This record gives sequence, C-alpha cells and structure tokens, in this order.
Amino acid sequence: MSAPLARRPPAAAADVPALRCAGLVHVYREAGTDVAALRGIDLEVEPGQRVALLGPSGSGKSTLLTVVAGIMRPSAGTVAVFGTDLGNARERNLRRLRAGTLGLMLQGASTNLLLHEGAGANVEWALRGIPSGSTRVADQLLDAAGLRADDRPVREMSPAEQQMLALAVAMSTRPRLLLADEPTSQLDDADRDRLLDLLVEIADQQGTAVLLVTHDELVAARMQRSIHLRDGRIGEEATAAGRYAVIGADGSIPLPEALRAEWGSGRLVSIDAVAPGELRIRGAETGGDHD
Repeated sequence: MSAPLARRPPAAAADVPALRCAGLVHVYREAGTDVAALRGIDLEVEPGQRVALLGPSGSGKSTLLTVVAGIMRPSAGTVAVFGTDLGNARERNLRRLRAGTLGLMLQGASTNLLLHEGAGANVEWALRGIPSGSTRVADQLLDAAGLRADDRPVREMSPAEQQMLALAVAMSTRPRLLLADEPTSQLDDADRDRLLDLLVEIADQQGTAVLLVTHDELVAARMQRSIHLRDGRIGEEATAAGRYAVIGADGSIPLPEALRAEWGSGRLVSIDAVAPGELRIRGAETGGDHD
C-alpha cells in the first residue's frame, strides 16, 4: 500500500461515545402483527473501537445496524452517534451524518455502489461535497485491490472486487463510525482475510470506530469486542479477557447455549449465592448442579 495518512488526532477525554444505545426498541408490522426486532438494547462503543455483532438470522443484527445508520427510527429508547440523537434528529441532519460521520457498507453492491460506473467514478461520487474526504484513503485501498486503474463498471467486477471498492468508497469520506453488514459473506477465506486486513489497517490509521454484522466467528475475532444478539437482546459479550453473559435491565441472565438446549423455556430452576461473586443454578427436576 502507499504511504498512510496521518492518524486522526485522538478525541478529547471528555468526548462522547461513538455510539450509545439505551433501552433501544424497534417494532415493525408484519401481516398485521407487531413484531419486536429489538427489545431493549444497551450498548456503548468507544471512539476508534471495533465491535462485531453476531447472532442467528432474526436476532436483530441488521435491524440494529439500520437504526444506527438513521435509516429507520427507533420505536422507543435512545440511539446516539457521537452525541446526535437519531430518534429526534431532523432528516437533513441524518443525511449530513450519513455523508460524513458515518460510513456505510450495507448488503449488496447496488446498495453501496454505482453499478454502471468504474472504481474512480464511484469514489468521486462518494466525495462530492465532503471537504473532509480523502482520495488518498481510497487510493490506498484501490491500489491494494488492483482497482485504481481499472475502468470496468462495477457490474463486471467479482464479489471480492466489489467489496474492496465498497470499503474504499465508505472509508474515503474518513468516517468516525463505519457500519458494515456482512461485508465478507460472499468471499472465500483468502479474500475475506484480505478485506479484513485492509479494514482494520485503515480504521486504525483513521481512528474510525467499526460496528460490523457477521455470522462468522473468525471475522468477529478481528474486532476488539463481539456482541452476541438473541431474540432482539444482547445475550453475551466476548473480549480478549473472556466471554460473558450480559445481565438484562430486568435482571435476567441468558443461559449458555448448551444449557438452553438442555433446559427449555419454562423450566424451573433455583439460583443460590454460594460465595461472593458466585452463583449456583440447579434444575428443579433433575437436581443437577451447574456452577
């Protein structure tokens, strides 16, 4: 890659989080019925921090990303990006946020790119009217992908090339928070690792926070935190220090997957404090202990 840009100056100590969700709820209508896709999400992402969102289909990952992008409004609770309350922001302020503060890599080339244009034209289109943008950032990524001098329209590029270009377009505006929805889902292992190497390198150079949706634990491992969603709630969080259950606002604690399979919904259990900071969970019928 070419010489890197100078790293963005660090945020002041009193700076606000890159993302803060508090009691975030999103409900949509399906076949005349209200469906809760998000059920009280509490999440904070620090400036420059990389976070993965994992969970099965229907767990709320993509819905959360879409709400954070300001594309859908929350039904309840709050979501703020660098202090901007997305639930109360005017539409022009949301557009301004998506044009500079936020970088978007949504699913599908047609969502991120102009299919009839080449790499250079896509970058130029992304940078129109954004004085903080940088063609040097895009050039670093396009050089690494071998696309800088490529005049082919996007529709003729491979999935890997399209994703490399989508990353270059998203990062060319020098966003403070990058939102990426399954950016490696159509890539083989080599292309996946190549894209992640570039994403991590450029995000670190620019001090960009990343919120990335994935089904792939190997992709999540490249982030600094992994948030596991289940039924619209945060169930677990993993960092370099270990993997932990997350206590809900109502005091509930999600069971590990192995116990969920063994103990179905409605199962009676007893929970006892056996030592400071230690609980014992016992199934009422079997008497088996799980400390």
